[in-house]
Amino acid sequence: MKITRIRMKKGCCYSNNLLEIDELYVVGCTRPGFYKKADIYDFVKNNSGVIKVDRWPYPNVVPAKSVYGEKYVKSTPNAYWHDNLLSLPRE
Repeated sequence: MKITRIRMKKGCCYSNNLLEIDELYVVGCTRPGFYKKADIYDFVKNNSGVIKVDRWPYPNVVPAKSVYGEKYVKSTPNAYWHDNLLSLPRE
């Protein structure tokens, strides 16, 4: 499965903060579509390495929690200066 685009929270369309992602579009599953970041968090927490970012080098999506306990996801680190999820098309 891959995440191909993201939807930011209202008023945050230009943000480069992972916590301001609202939904992620997943393909390669039985029901492609947008899913809330907390739902993706729960899924990858139990299914490590199953979802990747649809950008080279196709890093895995991994679960993370903010200091306030907010569930979100990020990609595994690589040579880019920002997370690969934030380079996906936005809606």
